[in-house]
Amino acid sequence: MGENTTFEQLKRNIQAVIDLLAIRKLKEANNRLQSIQEHIEAILDTTSDDLLLVEVSKYQILVQHLQQKIFQSE
Repeated sequence: MGENTTFEQLKRNIQAVIDLLAIRKLKEANNRLQSIQEHIEAILDTTSDDLLLVEVSKYQILVQHLQQKIFQSE
């Protein structure tokens, strides 16, 4: 899978989580975030490209922020 495809998929998945949070489906949002986090960890484990690592780390921080939002809302 190419870099652009990976980031487009991450963007779509994170937007889906944000949409779920907006309609208060916290459990489903949390499940999706866990899946996204696993995907991010797989990317981090399999790449040594510094630019890719920096870009993926931005998504990792966003996922952590969204997880905090979920836990605060429960």
